[in-house]
Amino acid sequence: MTSDGPSDNPLAAENADLRTLLVQAGIDAARLLAEAGIHAAENEAAKKLQRLLLEELHHRVKNTLATVIAITSQSLRNAANLKEGSEAVELRLVALGRAHDLLLQSQTTGASMADIIHAAIEPFDRKENSRFIVKGDPMEVGAAAVLSVSMSLNELCTNAVKHGALSNATGRIEISTTIAGTPPHMKLTWTETGGPATVEPTRRSFGTRLIGRLAEELHGKVTLAYPPAGFIYELDVPSAALKSPTPL
Repeated sequence: MTSDGPSDNPLAAENADLRTLLVQAGIDAARLLAEAGIHAAENEAAKKLQRLLLEELHHRVKNTLATVIAITSQSLRNAANLKEGSEAVELRLVALGRAHDLLLQSQTTGASMADIIHAAIEPFDRKENSRFIVKGDPMEVGAAAVLSVSMSLNELCTNAVKHGALSNATGRIEISTTIAGTPPHMKLTWTETGGPATVEPTRRSFGTRLIGRLAEELHGKVTLAYPPAGFIYELDVPSAALKSPTPL
């Protein structure tokens, strides 16, 4: 007596087909579970990245708002009248915005010192007859330092317009940058000539205090000199502080 094969036994054929379907279903289920695991991991990684970005944005916004508050309150407090105060606030906030524009253009990784200097002095310069001479060693400035350098240069330009080389038709300003020493330091020198005779102020203005604090943020120091021929500003900063994402 011979047993029926699957082709002769409909029930056996159904069982074989069912086993095939279950095996395939198992394979498909395993694949779907694996894909689900991958998707879940990718989703979790995306959520973590989003949290980091939001935390960084929150930190930067808080810092920017703190800067705006300090600029506004101190500018108004030290102004002789409301008009002077509002103009000072506007100039400083415009400089802050230009520095952020520069960061965005350089993909928030930083910018060259030359670009920072030219962006800062552009609103104060005349294209047909430049009042500035810019020279020095090429160097890159990290994102964390761009704002400090930009705001310092803006303060110097504003002061030059009010009292220095940009307050008349003959004044000139030379900006030079050098890197030297071990460990290397960057020195930025701002020298005014051709303006009114320089007189050392009897009190420290908010602008003077601001450029001092900005230098401290970079772990550097500022030297101010007031020879009759023209105001001189020197910024001495460790090169590592300029390049570090977070100043040392």
